[in-house]
Amino acid sequence: MRRKFLGKSKLETSVIGMGCWSFGGGSYWGAQNQQDVNDIVTMALDAGINFFDTAEMYNEGASEESLGIALKGRREEALVCSKISPENAYRDSMAEHCKASLKRLGMEYLDVYMLHWPLDTLPSNAAKENVKMPSVEEAFEAMARLKQEGLIRSIGVSNFGARQLAEAIRYCDEIVCNELTYNILSRAIEKEIIPLCEEKGIGIIAAMTLQQGLLAGIYDSPEDVPQSVARSRHFHHARGNGTSRHGLAGEEEETFRVIGELKRVAEEMGVSAAELSAAWVIARSGVECALVGSRDTAELKDNLKAAELILDPSVTEKIDELSEPLLRRLGYNPDYYENERNARIR
Repeated sequence: MRRKFLGKSKLETSVIGMGCWSFGGGSYWGAQNQQDVNDIVTMALDAGINFFDTAEMYNEGASEESLGIALKGRREEALVCSKISPENAYRDSMAEHCKASLKRLGMEYLDVYMLHWPLDTLPSNAAKENVKMPSVEEAFEAMARLKQEGLIRSIGVSNFGARQLAEAIRYCDEIVCNELTYNILSRAIEKEIIPLCEEKGIGIIAAMTLQQGLLAGIYDSPEDVPQSVARSRHFHHARGNGTSRHGLAGEEEETFRVIGELKRVAEEMGVSAAELSAAWVIARSGVECALVGSRDTAELKDNLKAAELILDPSVTEKIDELSEPLLRRLGYNPDYYENERNARIR
C-alpha cells in the first residue's frame, strides 16, 4: 500500500483510509455486526491500510467503541483520527470530550484530532436555544494543550472552507489536514481549498470518495437511490423526503450522465467503476488519503484494488473532461447539502 506524509506532519498515511461512520450501527446506517467490523479492520491492516476515521458523533459514540474493539492488539499499526463537534470545543470542555473518545476507543492517544465542522457552523438546536459557540482562538488553544499533554499527536480540521481555514491558521499553524467531500461528482474544493491547503502544507483527506455508492455504479437512475443518499445537491430536494436542506432542483440528469460515461470508461479498462473512481481521487494533487466505507470484507476487497491502480494522465484528463459540465452546473459551493446562501463551508 502506497503511503504519503500527512501534510507537514511526520505521520505516514496509507493512500486509502477506512471511513468508520457505519461501525457500531445506528439509525442512519442500520445494524452493523461487530464480527464484520473486526474482519474489515483485520483485512485493512493486513493490506497496509493504516488510517481509520471516526468521530464522537458517529452513531453516538458507538463507532469509536466498535473501532476500538476491532483494533485491540494492533493499535500501533494504525493512525486513528476522531473528531469533536464544534459545540463541544470550549477551552474548559474539550479535554473531557477527547478523553471520552479515548475511553470508548480503549486508547491512550489519538493520532489526529479534528474539529468536525467550522466554529461558525451552528448545531441544529443552537439558534433555538441561543447557544454561544466557542471562539476559534479558544478551540485551537484547547487543541494545542491536548497535544502538549500527549493526548493527541496532531491537529486537523474537517469541512473547513478557504476563509474558515485561513482564520484557523492565524491561531494555529500546526494544522496538518482538512477532511472534505471530494470525488468525481463533487469537485468544488478544487477552486480555492486545495490550493490553500497545498500552500500551507495541509493534506486533504478525501471523504465521500464514492459519493455513498453513486460512483460504485450500483444505481441506474435517481429513482433507485435511497432517500438517505439523495439529500445532496445532485438531486432534486424532494428526493430526500423532507430531509434535504438545499431546496434546489438538483442536477440529476447530468449526474447520471457522468456516472454512465464513467462506467463505460471503467468497462473499457477492465476495472470496476468504484475502483476507477477511488483511483482518480488518490491521483489528485493535494490528496493524501481517500476514505472508503466498507460494510463487509467483500466491499473492502473491491476498494483495495484502487490503491494499486495507477491511472495514465490521459484517463484522468478524460474523467475531468466528462465531469466538468456537472462541476459548472453545481458550482463551487463545497457544501453539497446546502445551497450557496446557507453553506456551512466558506
